[in-house]
Amino acid sequence: MAKQETYDASSISVLEGLEAVRKRPGMYIGSVSRKGLNHLIYEIVDNSVDEHLAGVCDTIRVTLEADGSCTVEDNGRGIPVGMHKKGVSAARVVFSTLHAGGKFDNAAYKTSGGLHGVGSSVVNALSTYMDVEISRDGYVHHDRYERGVPTVELVNGLLPTIGKTKKTGTKINFLPDPEIFEKTRFKEDEVKSRLHETAYLNPALTIIYEDRRGEEVEHIEYHEPDGIIGFVKEMNQNNECLHDVIYYKGESEGISVEVAFQYTTEFHENVLGFCNNIYNAEGGTHLTGFKTTFTQVINSYARELGILKEKDANFTGTDVRNGMTAVISVKHPDPRFEGQTKTKLDNQDAARATGKVTNDEIQMYFDRNLDTLKAIIGCAEKAAKIRKTEEKAKTNLLTKQKFSFDSNGKLANCESRDASKCEIFIVEGDSAGGSAKTARNRMFQAILPIRGKILNVEKASIDKVLANAEIKTMIYAFGCGFSEGYGNDFDISKLRYDKIIIMADADVDGAHISTLLLTLFYRFMPELIYEGHVYIAMPPLYKAMPTKGEEEYLYDDAALARYRKTHKGSFTLQRYKGLGEMDAQQLWETTLNPETRMLKQVEIEDARMASDVTEMLMGTDVPPRRKFIYDNAKDAELDI
Repeated sequence: MAKQETYDASSISVLEGLEAVRKRPGMYIGSVSRKGLNHLIYEIVDNSVDEHLAGVCDTIRVTLEADGSCTVEDNGRGIPVGMHKKGVSAARVVFSTLHAGGKFDNAAYKTSGGLHGVGSSVVNALSTYMDVEISRDGYVHHDRYERGVPTVELVNGLLPTIGKTKKTGTKINFLPDPEIFEKTRFKEDEVKSRLHETAYLNPALTIIYEDRRGEEVEHIEYHEPDGIIGFVKEMNQNNECLHDVIYYKGESEGISVEVAFQYTTEFHENVLGFCNNIYNAEGGTHLTGFKTTFTQVINSYARELGILKEKDANFTGTDVRNGMTAVISVKHPDPRFEGQTKTKLDNQDAARATGKVTNDEIQMYFDRNLDTLKAIIGCAEKAAKIRKTEEKAKTNLLTKQKFSFDSNGKLANCESRDASKCEIFIVEGDSAGGSAKTARNRMFQAILPIRGKILNVEKASIDKVLANAEIKTMIYAFGCGFSEGYGNDFDISKLRYDKIIIMADADVDGAHISTLLLTLFYRFMPELIYEGHVYIAMPPLYKAMPTKGEEEYLYDDAALARYRKTHKGSFTLQRYKGLGEMDAQQLWETTLNPETRMLKQVEIEDARMASDVTEMLMGTDVPPRRKFIYDNAKDAELDI
């Protein structure tokens, strides 16, 4: 193992205090929804992964405890506990001061995901309590906090010890604060997905996951020695693949680059970017460098082989990536991200490094594997032909006479033109649409009724999609256009409504309609989902009318069971089979009123979940899509 740089109390740098975290948690973890809640785990895990990247940790344990807390334990060096220049233990500084950590220079860590030094202290500030055990220098050192305030008395400025040990590492147990978060139960599927993803990116690391909240303990060990090759294989496990996974790695300008990709017969691309183990949902310069260089290389080979003639235009980037599943992972010593949640990489040297390594390695591979190269160029040819046909359909749509809602008669628009305050409800059926138009607040709520189930846009050609009256109406209503991989006619800044709310019946058919709409948004307007504008309304299933007391709406069978247990008197129960059965007042109270309604925000959390959801929303197999929407719709957020 390479000689380790010193990592002690002097490695910890301090930039500023911790005052604003509880007041503005969204600045640090993205949101106070379930997504932000799970982000607490990732912040602590990322610090442990940084120890692995430093070559001193090979096992991380993540446990969802029965009491709702989470424990993250690693066998790294242990956070430094010696005296810091601030006059207290360095560990106390790390957990109680914003922007304190060992990642601001390259002495202790060459590359790191936890770059801003806010992870541990932010998790501390947003937790009811945090309990810390640090095994280092032969002792177990202990500290504890409540809502960011230390409760353990220091001994001469240092943490007290609670035992001796031969091990090293850090163990952190924390309980999210219900005063901060909308819900405090971690979403296990998303946590497991993120941990599995981390294991793929670090083939020498083992991550042990346990969920102790159910009747039986769930125990999973994530260890992926094939690394990102295995990652690509897993994402393509249900697809027909055209060749084995292509893998290469290299280094340029001090940045290490690792790429794995494979082509399938599916007509879309799935290219994921990571920097220092962090998934960059919005991409960034490393993806730009890969895509640009790869497109140039394929066009160059296509002309060499005579597939593209002199008069032919080059293949576009989207032509070339048609059918591609790829993972691009870079390790950067000083990355710049847009925002604390690190959704987009901003370093220009990452583009140069990824481009250079790709150019050198991929040409070497293709020179030795001509059949694979020809198969990939064949995908690009097919995509280019379809693109040219579909561009004609786009042109026809855009050059037709300007669409008029007045003559269309479907959209009941709102009076306000302030997009940040406006919302549009997409309602299935004329009956529910009529009630919704009567019930709404005309100032900021628009109603768009649709008839029946819209076209399933997956596998449909663009001309058929754009010929569909319901879809065309939605495209014009939203105001920001559409995109389909070829070019980009979508402009999120022109969106007329902050919330797009799907309002369908609370049954399997309603779930299917919701699924078809989400498929449309995901394929043609994905930014609507990624930027948090898409919601699913949660209409009640029952109305309980007691002989004495107030009437109450019940949104699912679990709520009905609770009502039966807690309500002692007799009551009449009304079962709503559909939105059309509600009068305008009931519809307002249950589904339209922002103060009382329940909405589910549609979110895609991470790379593997995004891939799974894409399959669910865009695949040809309908039952899993229905089940996905139906199951996730039950996990609603109260919109107040």
